[in-house]
Amino acid sequence: QVQLVESGGGLVQAGGSLRLSCAASGRTFSSSAMGWFRQAPGEERQFVAAINWSSGNTYYADSVKGRFTISREDAKNTVYLQMNSLKPEDTAAYYCAAGAYLGTFLVRFWGQGTPVTVSS
Repeated sequence: QVQLVESGGGLVQAGGSLRLSCAASGRTFSSSAMGWFRQAPGEERQFVAAINWSSGNTYYADSVKGRFTISREDAKNTVYLQMNSLKPEDTAAYYCAAGAYLGTFLVRFWGQGTPVTVSS
């Protein structure tokens, strides 16, 4: 099992920034990648970004490219999502995920989610 704990969500004005954190514990070696998804009310959960633990390769949804940056801190088993130039349409619950990225993100474990609200 892998436990994922997110933090850093909140309320921000359009154009502002937030940084989300996801601390992983447990059998973290069982997952080769970590990532972020988001789910707005009434919508399906969608992929946002992923990072491969060993290579450091990163992957992004087109909607966030150039605005969001995913990074990792190996010593802390923590992944971050730096979100800049936020838009109201970025409002959603953001979920950390652990699994593998093979062209698409195959999720094995989910975090509990952290809310992000962007006001216009």
